[in-house]
Amino acid sequence: MMTMLISAMETNAVLGLAAALLMAVVACAGAIGMSLAIRKAIDGIARQPEADGKIRGTLILGLVFIETAIIYALIIAILLVINLLG
Repeated sequence: MMTMLISAMETNAVLGLAAALLMAVVACAGAIGMSLAIRKAIDGIARQPEADGKIRGTLILGLVFIETAIIYALIIAILLVINLLG
């Protein structure tokens, strides 16, 4: 069923759908990952206020890595759309 649907669609439609799905999934996963990281960092700071600096630094580094993965997905989606238009 799915192969018939994809074969019936044009290549442009498949690329556009892939770009949209890519950004939707990655944005949701990134937001969930960031919220879990922030939650754990707040819990850690609440338990050990003296480790505030180390926890905050590690949190920021982790959030940067998550955001980098989201930016890579955005670049791939942009390349798909450019391929779609070009």
